[in-house]
Amino acid sequence: MAPRVFYISDGTAITAEVFGHAVLSQFPVEFEALTIPFVETLAKAEKVKLQINDCFITTGERPLVFHSIVNPEIRNVIYSSEGMDYDFLNTFVAPLEQHLGIQACPVLHRTHGKGNHSYEARIDAINFSMENDDGQTMKHMDKADIILLGVSRCGKTPSSLYLSMQFGIKAANYPFTEDDMDNLKLPDALKRNKNKLFGLTIDPNRLHEIRQSRMENSRYSSLRQCRLEVKEVEMMYKRERIPFVDTTNHSVEEIATKILDVTGLARHMF
Repeated sequence: MAPRVFYISDGTAITAEVFGHAVLSQFPVEFEALTIPFVETLAKAEKVKLQINDCFITTGERPLVFHSIVNPEIRNVIYSSEGMDYDFLNTFVAPLEQHLGIQACPVLHRTHGKGNHSYEARIDAINFSMENDDGQTMKHMDKADIILLGVSRCGKTPSSLYLSMQFGIKAANYPFTEDDMDNLKLPDALKRNKNKLFGLTIDPNRLHEIRQSRMENSRYSSLRQCRLEVKEVEMMYKRERIPFVDTTNHSVEEIATKILDVTGLARHMF
């Protein structure tokens, strides 16, 4: 039976999940996880405690409990359960208080809440990326922080959305299609924003697999077409001196991080 894990918070539980996943990814084990956000009352904390205790009784093993709870009374209820507690928030807060000589002032929902001063900027960035996806319009390219280029299905849209959602970056993207291949060049709207361009490429065999799942046995998904498009686009990147990254073996998180590393774009944390 897979080890049980609880991610618990009096907020969104995003912090507990991110820290927990980062730690558990070091172990070659599949975990069965349950995320419980918005544990904001003692009554709800007691219910969560019962879930943890029931899990212990059922499996005979103490479940892992990763939590980031601001309220000390609610936190103590979770502490009193049969879980193995890992309190991310207070593990770091107490030493930092001592080092900085400043008393922390915990506020519920401060980390991911709407009160965060950058919240509106993130929403604007998300809306921008959605409106400027896949070359739907070229009117707003001048307002983009970055413009991702590439053939269809190389990862432009998920990378654009990740950049906007996680870092508040206004990311547009533009596709090169089969019709462009005979005379592949940058449209005027991209030429005048050349300093914002960043290319994505992908192994043709992997591109073939992805396209096959969408349009099986079509010209669009044929290995020959995939090889042609990738070759032409990579040649254009080199000719125009556009930086690019191969997305074949990278997650969207890794792709976005590589883009930021190469371009030097500022991360806006939320």
